[in-house]
Amino acid sequence: MASAEDIQVKELDKRASGQAFEVILGAPAPDSKGEFPLSPPKKKDVSLEEIQRKLDAAEERRKNHEAEVLKHLAEKREHEKEVLQKAMEENNNFSKMAEEKLQLKMEANKENRTALMAAMNEKFKEKDKKLEEVRKNKETKDPSEGTSED
Repeated sequence: MASAEDIQVKELDKRASGQAFEVILGAPAPDSKGEFPLSPPKKKDVSLEEIQRKLDAAEERRKNHEAEVLKHLAEKREHEKEVLQKAMEENNNFSKMAEEKLQLKMEANKENRTALMAAMNEKFKEKDKKLEEVRKNKETKDPSEGTSED
């Protein structure tokens, strides 16, 4: 650690908002040892069995990872199939409902048309009856005027 003699403090700026300083540390003493070792740690000798064991463990991890990925893909495909199946069912249900509504609408239109035609026929029959009545009344009232029908 640096002593108080090795530290220099230099005032840079003084303002209303605050002050700025520059702190200069002195050079380290030549006899002090660094905190970090300069040489890398010595490696222990690795045996062939240990290397093989590490390779086997890595292969096992790779296989486990691959199995996990395949499992996730299979789950994703299954989910996609379920979604497609549900969409098809909803589409079929919508089509059936639309067809049923159309059938009901067509039947209602047919019934309305039939009722309208029946009402018009009834109206025409009543008109025909009135015309027939008027003709009979005319014939019974005025038989002397002539029986010439054009």
